[in-house]
Amino acid sequence: MAQISQKDPRTHKIIGAAIDVHKVLGAGFLEAVYQEALSIEFTDRNIQFKKEVDLPVYYKEVKLSTSYRADFLCYESVIVELKAISELSGKEESQIINYLKVTGLETGLLLNFGASSLEFKRFIFKDKKSV
Repeated sequence: MAQISQKDPRTHKIIGAAIDVHKVLGAGFLEAVYQEALSIEFTDRNIQFKKEVDLPVYYKEVKLSTSYRADFLCYESVIVELKAISELSGKEESQIINYLKVTGLETGLLLNFGASSLEFKRFIFKDKKSV
């Protein structure tokens, strides 16, 4: 089950960088523009990140030919997915939950630059099978 995280300095730094990108660029650009600008902001703020990270999917220990690709992996532990749409929906939330499922990571951020102010959602995913 996914839920919103309360206090996490990693996600606060990432969100702060995204807020600054949105303040400078505003809404209306393609997602790729925000991704490139956020890469610059992450570098300026010493936020460790990898861009366009492949996330393999396994079925019964067999790697499938289909995989996911996350926009960013920050601090080796936070999946960051960007959107540039007018409004977030359950589809985008499901996407990041699936990313967390396939990686085994617990923390994800969904950032939407398409609205008049930055929208973000933090997710904590704990696989029920491991509890």
